[in-house]
Amino acid sequence: MAVKNKEPYQQAYYPPVPTGFTKYCRCSIFWQFYRFIVINYKMLKLMSKSHHKAPPE
Repeated sequence: MAVKNKEPYQQAYYPPVPTGFTKYCRCSIFWQFYRFIVINYKMLKLMSKSHHKAPPE
């Protein structure tokens, strides 16, 4: 399947405009703090799974 190049200045060439909710999430300190906590929790969970001691041989 061949992919056609987009012609400049067509509607499909431009990225979508962010919604009001997206703009709110980008600017809200509370939302960013919440995401910071969630992402750090996921990282800690991942690291704790990888740091188990090997069973004795």
